[in-house]
This record gives sequence, structure tokens and C-alpha cells, in this order.
Amino acid sequence: MAGLRVTVAGLGVSGVPAARALLDLGAEVTVVNGSDTPAARDQATPLEKAGATVRLGDDRQLPDGAQLVVTTPGFRPDSALFQAAEQAGVPVWGDVELAWRLRRPGAPPWLAVTGTNGKTTTVRMLAEILRAAGLRTHAVGNIGVSLVDVVAGQPPYDDLDVLAVELSSYQLHWAPSVRAHCGAVLNLAPDHLDWHGSMEAYAADKGRVYEGNQVACVYNLADPATEELVRRADVVEGCRAIGFTLGSPGLSQLGLVDGILVDRAFVPDRQHQAQELAEVGDIHPPAPHNIANALAAAALARAFGVPPQAVRDGLRAFRPDAHRIAEVDTVAGVTYVDDSKATNTHATEASLAAYDPIVWIAGGLAKGATFDDLVRGAAARLRGAVLIGADRALIREALERHAPEVPVVDLDRTDTKAMAEAVREAARLARPGDTVLLAPACASMDMFANYNKRGEAFVAAVGELADQPEPTADSHRTDEER
Repeated sequence: MAGLRVTVAGLGVSGVPAARALLDLGAEVTVVNGSDTPAARDQATPLEKAGATVRLGDDRQLPDGAQLVVTTPGFRPDSALFQAAEQAGVPVWGDVELAWRLRRPGAPPWLAVTGTNGKTTTVRMLAEILRAAGLRTHAVGNIGVSLVDVVAGQPPYDDLDVLAVELSSYQLHWAPSVRAHCGAVLNLAPDHLDWHGSMEAYAADKGRVYEGNQVACVYNLADPATEELVRRADVVEGCRAIGFTLGSPGLSQLGLVDGILVDRAFVPDRQHQAQELAEVGDIHPPAPHNIANALAAAALARAFGVPPQAVRDGLRAFRPDAHRIAEVDTVAGVTYVDDSKATNTHATEASLAAYDPIVWIAGGLAKGATFDDLVRGAAARLRGAVLIGADRALIREALERHAPEVPVVDLDRTDTKAMAEAVREAARLARPGDTVLLAPACASMDMFANYNKRGEAFVAAVGELADQPEPTADSHRTDEER
């Protein structure tokens, strides 16, 4: 890399480590970034002091003499910068591709996870299982830890046995050389199609996680598209296709039998034996989609040689991040659950399937999504719905078509205080034993900075509700019942 003229596209959690690593290797680095904000300037200053040239407010022009572009995940493939690079014959790598190429001899293998939903949870479960087996590991990648920092070998990443790696479709698109020890695609549903251009292109980028797998390609029996990606992959001879299912597992599969997670893939006699790994009660929370995440994590860990007890111990140790189907409180017999991370219909479908009956809080930016299938599938579980956000009308119309008997509160406001009103309205609709579920099926940026802020507003509103006097039993009755 010494003397190579490299353009780094973007700052942030991916671009800054990439630029820093390239500078350490002696490259001539120019960073281009579309925004010129105080936060961007704060990130640019130390890079400039280290010898980089930083251009803020201009990410369209390819710097003169560039020999390589290293991009952060947010740049679309049709960006003007990449078009200029293609015309000039300049290769484009992602930060994950850079990390893969910078690995040192004896670097820890990667156990890689991708999918439309559940990636972060599965990678964190996997890391806990690996730790329970006595292995030195970290959950890294799209989870928020730059792989470039990891391969540079700085503490705490300087002495690891294996990496649990979350990879997004963006990252995989720009990482053609990555060859994981084992890979998993958890599920596939339309998402980020504006970035990829089509569902086929999106799926193909996800499928790159299987390229060059050595031991196992883990797929979801409930999602045949993931198995098709395995069939298309070019893997090391002897690498096996390992399925996971919420039903009873067949040969070379992990699944459920009477509430027990069992393995029929990594046992001596798959024809006649199954190894107990854990109980559903060891998973937090034991929602169906979270059990599927646990089975995928277990499959990757078992492919790496982890003993059964470590699977159980790791799953018991795992706790989900905030705003991922997290139980907030129970007020007047009603349970309040925060799944603000459910920013698309696929994630929300899984969340809605975990509870019954539900008062559903939904809405935000639809990102081109439609809601008919989601509402049709959940209609029988809905006690009511409270809609917020810019595109709430799309959900309301789907409810009118497929669940006309479900009472709907349409809050005609997009300010951040709307969440408090939404929680109050949900409490009014709910009865003891119900679940009020924030699972928006939409992005948050119309009202909040991100899904975390949306979830925090929900948690705060539930806290305010809990501080109010207990309602009487009569308050849960309709006017007709009174």
C-alpha cells in the first residue's frame, strides 16, 4: 500500500478506520465526504493531522491520480464517484474488502451472518456461544465495530480465536474476495431495493456470504430463497448445506423437538441421532423469530466445533440490545414491548407473530413498502392499532381492507411528542392480558433521528403511564359494555 493513491469515500464508523489504516501503511489518502457538518469536521481534523487530504461537501469527483477507491457502505453503486472510477479503470473496494486483504498470517477465521432481519441478534448470540466454549472472540462488522480496526490487531482485537461477523448487503456488494469459514443467510425480504436496483441484485449480494465457505453454509428452511443461494455458491469441496427450522429437523439440520433445540447435523450418526443443545426457555425472548436466530447461531458455532453445552450456556447469557422486542413494563395488566428496530414489514411480521392479542403502534417512513400481506397475516391477533408518522395512511388503508373490525386511532401529527399520545391511546384500547407492541414497519426519520430515539420515546411514554394511578376495571370496558 505504500505510496498508493487511495480515495476513501465517506467518514463515519467505516471511513475513518479505513483512512487511518491506509495512512499507517504509507498510502497517500484523500477522503471525500458529502456533508460538511461540525461532526464531519471533527472526524476530518485528526485525519488531516495524520497526513490525509479531506474534501468535505464534495463526494462526486474522483481525485486526480486516484489508483484505488475504498468506500463506506452508504454509497450507492450508481454514485457519480464510482462511475468516474469505472471510466478511469480504478477499482472500488468496500471497507470489508480492505479488511480482508489486510489480514495478517494466522488471522482468526470469520463466521459471517447476513439477512434482511436478525443479523445483529444472531451475531451477538454467536459471540456469546463462542465465549461459553472458551474461545476469544468479538461480535464485529456491521454491528458497529469496524473490521479494519479488528484486522489491524489493536487491543481488544489483538489476540482472538474467531470472529462473529455481521455483514450487510451493502458491505457484501463491495467485498468480492471475502471467504468466510462458514456463512449464514437468515432470511430474504425486499429491502434497500433503491440501493441495489432489484430484488435479484439484493439477493445476489446477500449470497456472497457463502462464497468460499469451508465447513458449512447455513440457510433457513422456511425461506427457500436462502437455500437457492447456497446452491449457487462456489464453496470449498466438502462444505455442507446446513438448514435450520422451527420444526423437527431432518438430516443435516437443526430444529425444535418438544421445546428443545436439537442438532442433526454435527453428530456422528445423523441418521439415528440428535443432540440436545438447549431449551426454548434458554432464549431471551423466546419469540419464534428469536428462536430461529438462536438456531442459526448454534449451527455456525457447531460448524466451528463448539460443544453442545456451550450453545446452552451462551444462549442463557445472551440478552438482546435495546429496542429489539424488549419488554418495557406491565401496567394495569397490559405488557408494553419495544421493537422499534422493526423498520420493515418482514421484521414486523415476526414481531406480531410473537404476541396475541396486540394493540399495535405503527407508522413512519414506508420506504416504498406495502402493508397488505402484513396486515392480512396479523389481523386475527389485533385488538387495535395506533398509527403515527408520515406514511401512516398506507397502513390505515391496509387495515381498512383486511381488518375492518379492528379499531384504529390515526394520529395526525409527526412531532416527537406524538409517541406519548400514541401510548396513551394504545393503553385506552388495551385490556388486561394484552400486549401493546411498538413494531412500526417503517423507518423513523420523519419524526426521530433514528429507531433508537423512537424506542426511547416509547419507553419514556410507558414510564409516564406507569406513574399514573391504576385505572379501574371499568376503564377497560367499552361504552356498550358499560
